Amino acid sequence: MSSDFSWIDWIFVAAYFFFLIWISWKRGWKADSEEDFLLSGRKVTLPAFVATLVSTWYGGILGIGEWSYQFGISQWLILGVPFYIFSALFAVFLAGKIRLNKALTIPEAIANAYSKRAGRISALPIFILVSPAPYILMLGLLFQFITGGNAPFLLYASLVALFSVLYITIGGFGAVIRTDILQVILMFGGFIILLIYAAMEFGGFATLLGSLPSGHLDITGGNTWQYILVWFFIALWTFVDPSFHQRAAAAESPSTARKGIFYSIGFWMFFDFLTCFAGLYAFAILGVGLEQPVLAYPILADQILPVGIKGLFFLSLLATIMSTLDSYLFISGQTLGRDYLLKYFPTANPNFLTRISILISAILGIFLIIIYPSVIDLWYVIGSIFIPGLLIPVLGIYLEAFRLPGPLAFYSIILCTLVSLTWLVLGTLFPDINGGYAFYGIEPFYPGLFTAIGLWLYGRL
Repeated sequence: MSSDFSWIDWIFVAAYFFFLIWISWKRGWKADSEEDFLLSGRKVTLPAFVATLVSTWYGGILGIGEWSYQFGISQWLILGVPFYIFSALFAVFLAGKIRLNKALTIPEAIANAYSKRAGRISALPIFILVSPAPYILMLGLLFQFITGGNAPFLLYASLVALFSVLYITIGGFGAVIRTDILQVILMFGGFIILLIYAAMEFGGFATLLGSLPSGHLDITGGNTWQYILVWFFIALWTFVDPSFHQRAAAAESPSTARKGIFYSIGFWMFFDFLTCFAGLYAFAILGVGLEQPVLAYPILADQILPVGIKGLFFLSLLATIMSTLDSYLFISGQTLGRDYLLKYFPTANPNFLTRISILISAILGIFLIIIYPSVIDLWYVIGSIFIPGLLIPVLGIYLEAFRLPGPLAFYSIILCTLVSLTWLVLGTLFPDINGGYAFYGIEPFYPGLFTAIGLWLYGRL
């Protein structure tokens, strides 16, 4: 399936990419110090903080469309509410303390709180946790759609990923923030326009809700509560997500970090409203059995939006995805380069290692989408494997109740990750009657989390 994309629509897309290059080259390679390159000198103001956090934490827009088209309003329960809750808890208990902490990254903070080897080993799961793979996958599918599918999506994905590598390595975190301010405007504007045209095409919200099957109005979406609970646990991702930590550390004050997160939650709630109803309209207008549900939003836009307006909406999709791709590429690059490779290349410039590692992160992301060509699967697999091992050690940096003895933190990171990974592999090789990754009916997140809790209790005793 391909889009009827006109030359006018392409002008908007081309202008957007030229703008990204310009805004990165504007400062060039001026951010020489680590604090400037990684945290913009810890001077990020409240509006910039909100813009970069809102856009970065909502990059999986095609995955959201895939979910809302297939399962309706359960999107809010499963992909919304857990993240609101844990983001608020992050703001209350962690944001201010992270801003006051002198560490520039999570592995550095773990090294300071526990041991250098714990910090170094934590860099590897964090590097994969913020893999840009889901966002590379979405961009590949999107460009394959709007170009008519003349080449494999993997080619498009690789080209866009390498483009992001180019301008991020030039401008550092400052480039990420400057582009995010534009991207958050585009993402909201595009979906407001899409909903207006969808309502004109099909009818208002009352008409829409009256036409949907009961399953799309079921808050569970027909999923089991164990599966739903896993997504609540996966939302613990918030506590260990380096993009949250990076932005809190970069804020101009602890108050800015706390308030910025609460403002961001409000924006996410509103955007969830826009994306949920856009998915419901996609189901109502496009009908059952869409061949690629992950393209629900692009296909809907292609069908109902006029020339020019269509280009603006696709620009909003690009901006939403690329804001997260940029941030995750940058963070995964700095984690691998500065927090892991620097140990083995002590005379190298840390910023240079970060730039090289950004390219490595993009290549790994391309490899992952070959193995798991689904946005939802990538989120689920990466979160299930790597969150259990990181959760308690990271919380222990800032909250004494979760603090582990130094040696135990090192082994906890390794052991819990291996337990979840092993359970996932066994579930893949021997799936239960419902399929998926649950070995003996237990999702792989739980064994890793129970192991982490057991080690924490042992450490407290």
